[in-house]
Amino acid sequence: MKTARTTVLMTPEEKASIEKRAASMGVSSGEYIRLAVDNYDKISPAEEAELAALVEEVNKAIPKMRTSLDRMSQTLRETSKEVDLALRAAGIRK
Repeated sequence: MKTARTTVLMTPEEKASIEKRAASMGVSSGEYIRLAVDNYDKISPAEEAELAALVEEVNKAIPKMRTSLDRMSQTLRETSKEVDLALRAAGIRK
């Protein structure tokens, strides 16, 4: 029998939301919270594999992203110089 108790303060709206979700699963709000806590930091092998694949894709994309950002930075510097020259030629900037 479970006898230890933890009190969690929440808004009435949060409590109602938990009670509604628990009811939809056919469990008490206490059981719903226990299930949520028990499963909070667990990840399935399929989810872990999916995350690993995503990490691999991101790691592959990073060099391309850096190259693209470097090109954009260079384009911005060049455009800034051109705008500065045009404004100076027009007498707007000294």
